[in-house]
Amino acid sequence: MKKILVIDDEADLREMVQMALRHKGFAVTLAENGAKGIVAARKELPDLILCDVKMEQMDGYSTLSALRSEPATDSIPFILMTGVADHEGMRHGMELGADDYLPKPFSLDALFGAVEARLKKAEAMRQAAQKHLEDLRANISLMLPHEMRTPLNGILAYGEMLSARAVSLPPEEVSEMGQVIYDSGKRLERLIENFLIYAQIELLSADAQRLDRLGAETTSHPAKLVSEHAQAQAHFAGRTPDLQLDLADSPVRISAAYLAKIVDELVQNAFKFSLPGTAVSVRLFPAPKGLALAITDHGRGFSPDQVSRIGAYMQFDRKLHEQQGLGLGLVIAKRLVELHDGALTISSEPGSATTVTVELPQR
Repeated sequence: MKKILVIDDEADLREMVQMALRHKGFAVTLAENGAKGIVAARKELPDLILCDVKMEQMDGYSTLSALRSEPATDSIPFILMTGVADHEGMRHGMELGADDYLPKPFSLDALFGAVEARLKKAEAMRQAAQKHLEDLRANISLMLPHEMRTPLNGILAYGEMLSARAVSLPPEEVSEMGQVIYDSGKRLERLIENFLIYAQIELLSADAQRLDRLGAETTSHPAKLVSEHAQAQAHFAGRTPDLQLDLADSPVRISAAYLAKIVDELVQNAFKFSLPGTAVSVRLFPAPKGLALAITDHGRGFSPDQVSRIGAYMQFDRKLHEQQGLGLGLVIAKRLVELHDGALTISSEPGSATTVTVELPQR
């Protein structure tokens, strides 16, 4: 039985709504003002909240804002009831996280329609999130053990050798083993980091409230960030001379942390899948809908079929080309871009050149 919380300072309306919703098979809890409604919401964790806008003790906007600020109540569908459904008020409510408006006075059909629509949408989102989790578990169970075991084996094997033979080993061999352990540890660190980020992204994609808040994040000077992270990846790959930068600068609607992750993954892939001595270019330039980031390398590239099949934990030609990682880097970049209303495209000629272009909206 679905639980609905009704918050309104008009006793007659509360009782009418309670009677109507109970007749439809809902469990209904009542609160006479916003403060009591917050307490009830925390205790009951209802499936839906109906809340009046104008109340003497804590209005509907303040009640909504308070509930959206708490993890336990942040995602509960919230319908504001108001006798003055003006554009400015509706916009303010939507910015605070309201899911719908129900103008007063309303008919029972309008009440039932609004309630059923919000509950149906919430259930669809819940099922989508559940499917994301199930797909994630299935993919992880297949790929994660193998990918983590490879660097872990290097750490354990060389660690055991150092522990047993450190006294008899020449310094140069100790140094080489230490380097292998360090490199394996860094590889394992990146695997775990990407696994956690991908899981976070998939959960985020099913949470409408958190998606709305992404639009408030901005990177004011992306050129500086892109330059620093591209140079860091070139240094890590030992290919600083191969890096070519051509960067325009304009504010872009994405957080610095997420933009940095996109740059790291795409530039790292460009160096990983191209030969030393070949150029890797990184460009930032104005685009029709905002700012574009393009990374071009001259490696083995993708076939059209491979481009269409890019997905989580997908690696191509594994038997021919040994790859490190879960195949998540490109997917993480693609999903982050899409969550920010952008687009990622790939133009590739196998054996010749590949360009990955990211277009993000400006502030």
